[in-house]
Formats: sequence, structure tokens, C-alpha cells
Amino acid sequence: MVDFVNYIFESGISLALFTLLYFLFLQRETFFRTNRLFLLFALTFSALLPFVHLRVWEGHPVMLDEITVTPYRNLLETVSVYGTEVSTSIVREISASTYIIGVYLVGVCLFAFRLVWRLAQISWLIRKSKVIRESGMKLVLLDCEVTPFSFLSYVFAGKNLKTQDGWDKMLIHEFEHVKQGHSFDILVLEVLTVFQWFNPFFWLMKRLLRENHEYLADRAVLAHFSNPGYYKKLLLQQFVGPQINLANNFNYSLIKKRIQMMSQIKSSKLARIKLFGGILLASTLIVIFACEQEQSTTTLSDSVDQTVTIEYAGSSLTIGGDSTAVEKLKELIAVSGDYRVIRNLATGDLELSKNNDSDENGVTVVAYNKSSEAKEEVKTIDGKPIFFIVEQMPEFPGGELALRKAIASTVKYPVEAQKDGVQGKVYVTFVIDSAGKVRNARVVRGVAPSLDQEAIRVVSSLPDWTPGKQRGEPVAVSFTLPISFLLQ
Repeated sequence: MVDFVNYIFESGISLALFTLLYFLFLQRETFFRTNRLFLLFALTFSALLPFVHLRVWEGHPVMLDEITVTPYRNLLETVSVYGTEVSTSIVREISASTYIIGVYLVGVCLFAFRLVWRLAQISWLIRKSKVIRESGMKLVLLDCEVTPFSFLSYVFAGKNLKTQDGWDKMLIHEFEHVKQGHSFDILVLEVLTVFQWFNPFFWLMKRLLRENHEYLADRAVLAHFSNPGYYKKLLLQQFVGPQINLANNFNYSLIKKRIQMMSQIKSSKLARIKLFGGILLASTLIVIFACEQEQSTTTLSDSVDQTVTIEYAGSSLTIGGDSTAVEKLKELIAVSGDYRVIRNLATGDLELSKNNDSDENGVTVVAYNKSSEAKEEVKTIDGKPIFFIVEQMPEFPGGELALRKAIASTVKYPVEAQKDGVQGKVYVTFVIDSAGKVRNARVVRGVAPSLDQEAIRVVSSLPDWTPGKQRGEPVAVSFTLPISFLLQ
């Protein structure tokens, strides 16, 4: 729907600006061939502009050596739970966008049918009528009275018109339509009409191009005859009968405007400089709507993720981002007996230490600092610190795959949430204590009360784990589990 709205907006703005430019600077000019090219370009450019995307600059990302962590400790793989959206009525509510697209498609079908029908009409006239060659043209003589018109290499006229005064001038007029290929312009316009039928500026540009065709044909007639007054008088005569809009009709345009253009003083060559306005306008529209710029900036996708710095031996180590790479922390080697505090994490301060009894390849211990200012976070359990990286991590019976299966089989998508169309990802943090039991389950990022409560219920009901160990002693370790509730 967004793409459709963008198409309407961009093509509409483009056509509106080109139409304004034509009315202000080019409509009264007599370089009709150039104006024809301008109008064709404006129509085609506006129809295709929304599909043009240009890359004008591509930045080169700067690669930094860093460790990426997340405030969610030991983030486990997401467990997805699927539910079915429940409607209170049998018929679902149809959005406004669905109606708009439906109306547009109906219009496309109607105008496509109209195009096929008009082509079929012309084909039927050719098959049922007498076709002769006159002055190098295929002349289709119709039994009914009809305004002369041309299509492709055919000129259509009523048989009775051959005996009327001005017949030769009408033939020259229609021959110019054939010679200059105006029917191909009309075919392009009709195809674009199928997709641009809703755009009022398109219809206006379409009318302007048809008028331009008549100006070109009138000029050719006047070039063959030295009496323009007689031709103007001929235009004022009434030519009655049905018309086929797909073709070029003899008196399609307003007769008054055609006569005025015949009397118009020929434009100077300097006036063509106005066409540069079209080039400038097209360039501006491309810059505004078609050019895309790639940025080489790094964006933190999670509002709670922050960059932190560890001061270490006269230097610093920066840690930041939104993904989990806690294994990297095991590579940190602190000076024996020293502690380094990671501050400014949303979930509280963290503390790094080195096992004093190990060698230089010893394991780094990461725990919550007791002096942390994040009072809402539980830092200890049973008076002992909570770790999130230890030498031997806690294990669920059967491994992480078994954990995910256990959660998926236990969780139940709340019916209330399904009725309300509520879905999203709930983050639950919990602690595996020194006995392997699940404790302190709570939501650190929720979606809705019903989903949050179900996530806590499922995590709290998990069976005992094999506890984690640090220096051979069982310790409490914190985990974070995302549970994604999705509606189908």
C-alpha cells in the first residue's frame, strides 16, 4: 500500500509540475514538433519516475575491533509460539487500503477493456468497409456519416464526403497524422491510461498532446495551400457522426484554439531556451525522488544497549552493540588481583576479575558489582553473587534444543491476546541457582500483561538444571530467554 501511495504521489507531482511548465512557457509557442516531444517525455518520465532508484554515493564502513555484548545476560535462542487471530464476526474488517487498491484494480480492468473494445471497433470497420488507396494512403470508405479520422496507416471517412468541397484538404490533414505517426502516440497514451486513469494531470496532458497533433496537421495543410482563410472556414463547418476516441479526428480539438494557433506569430529560436526548464525540472525530480544515499553510520537497534568502556593497564576497551558475544569476554585477561567495572549498562554494572590461582590463560570471571547503582536489579541470591559467565555454564537436561522444545510444548497463547490481535517478543530473565533450580523469573521487556504472565509461568515451571560452577563450586548464573508470540 505504501508503494502504491508513493507511486500516486510521485507521478502526480511530476505531471503537475510539467503541466504547469507547459502552460506557463510553451503552450503558445509554435514549435509544435518540439512541444510534442516535450509532452511525450513528460508523460513517460512521470509514469516511470517512481520506479527509478539511483545510488549517488555509497559510504565505506569503518571496521572497528570491538566486543559486542547485550544487557540481556546469556541471551538464549528465541522460542516462537504461534496462535490464530480470533475474530468476533465471520466477516473480517476490510481496511481502507484494501478498498483503495480494489477500486484502482477495477479501474484498470475497465480501461483495459475500453482499449481492447476500441481496437476491436477499428478492426471491425476495416473488415466490413471498402478500402481503397488514394494519394499513397489506405482510405476506408464508410457507409455512415462520420467525422474523418486516421489510425496507423488507415484514414476513415464517409463516402458522401468525397463529393464535398474541401475533401482534398481533409485528406492532407489526415495524411499528416499518418505520416507523423500520431497514432503511436495515442496508443502509448491509451496504455498509460489503463494505469494512470485516476490521475487528473495525466488526462490534461493527454488532451494537450492531442491538441498538438491537430496543430501539426493544420500546419501541413496550410503549407500546401496559399489561402489559410478558406481552410479556417472549412474548420467552422459542422462534421457530424460518431467518433472513435482512439483515433485522430478531423475536428478533435476546439476549433477556436486551432484557428488561433494558425494566426499565431511564429516563435523565435530564442524561445526554445524555455525547454531547458523541462530539463531542469526532470533533474530536480530525479534528485528528490529517485536518488538514494547509503549511509556508513552504525545504529544501535535497541534503546537499552549502550557503549561501555573498560580502563585497562593505561588503555581502554570499548564494548557496545545489540547482539550477544559473551564468549568474547572469556578472552579478557585482567591483571591478577585487579577488578575492572563495566558501567552504564541498563541492567546494572558488571565486574571483571581474574582467577588469582590460574596462569595467564586463566578464565575471566564476570559478576555483578555489589556497589552497582541499579537497585532494581537482583545482584545476589542467598547472599552470593549472580554470575553470567563461569567456567562451567548451567545445562538444561538434554541441552538447549530440549529446552526450546519444553518451552514450546508448555506455553499457551492466551486467548485474550489472540482476540485482540496482540503479538510480540517477551524477554524473560531468570537465575539458575547453585542447586539448579529456576528462580527470580521476571520480564525485562514485555508486550502485554497476558503474554508477559504466560512467559513467566512457563519459565518458572521449567525442571531443574545442572548448576553452573566456578572454581569447582556451584554458583548462580543468570539467563535471558526471548519468547516470540506470533499470530497466523
